[in-house]
Amino acid sequence: MTVPLGAAMDIRFGTTVEEFMQYVTAIGLTHVEFKHEYLAGHPKAPDPATIRELAERYDVTLSYHAPFRDWNSGSYDDAVRRDSVDRVKRTLDDASEAGATAVVIHGGSVPTRYPEWVRDTAHENARHSLAACAEYAQLVGVPLCLENQPIDDREQRHTTSPADLKSMIDFVDVPPAYLGVTLDVGHAKVNGHDWRAFVDTFGDRIRVCHLHDNDGTADQHRPLFEYEPIVDAVPADCFVFETKSVADIGTVVGADRAPPDTEVTGCE
Repeated sequence: MTVPLGAAMDIRFGTTVEEFMQYVTAIGLTHVEFKHEYLAGHPKAPDPATIRELAERYDVTLSYHAPFRDWNSGSYDDAVRRDSVDRVKRTLDDASEAGATAVVIHGGSVPTRYPEWVRDTAHENARHSLAACAEYAQLVGVPLCLENQPIDDREQRHTTSPADLKSMIDFVDVPPAYLGVTLDVGHAKVNGHDWRAFVDTFGDRIRVCHLHDNDGTADQHRPLFEYEPIVDAVPADCFVFETKSVADIGTVVGADRAPPDTEVTGCE
């Protein structure tokens, strides 16, 4: 069976869900990942039941990405932390209704300028938040997949290395079927890690793989042209191009079909 290869839809893409599905399937892709910010913010975003119908019509598999803007499951402020956990649970609910195979989640962060005791509290909160979300994932039957994050000078992030990601995963007492890993090869590269180190550490626990590139200086989300060896080597259930524009998706697979009109600003 061919492993699904697809693309992530971003809030910066000025296109509808159906237009995006039309385009990615026309260029030979078979999977779509939805950033939940897009679904929350786009005026024409369909509900989960409609997304399921569209996925069946265009014959694509789905994954969701839990919120990561204006959100922090590792916040030292417990009210913010609880709200963030609730938003992940709502994403899991939507993913279940839409028929998605996984929900990607970040591991939380805390400003590095804050005192050590605050950073320690935030890290502990992130672990307990992950546990609560993973337990809910088991309840609804949609795997939660913790992603390796890019290093940031301003923030302490809790999953930037294979060892740190493993520490977060090992804290949670949920079967691997419901708490997996999202390997982001671009984040691994900018952090100075070979993506193979994550494969060695997590193996079949990797369910989602994000594909993009950079020059090693920043998390640039450039098209990753040498993706086939990664698809061959990573035991993921789906592979997702994460680019800054819809046109980049077509470029990376060598398609000559023009994308729908899009508007893109800023960087990932």
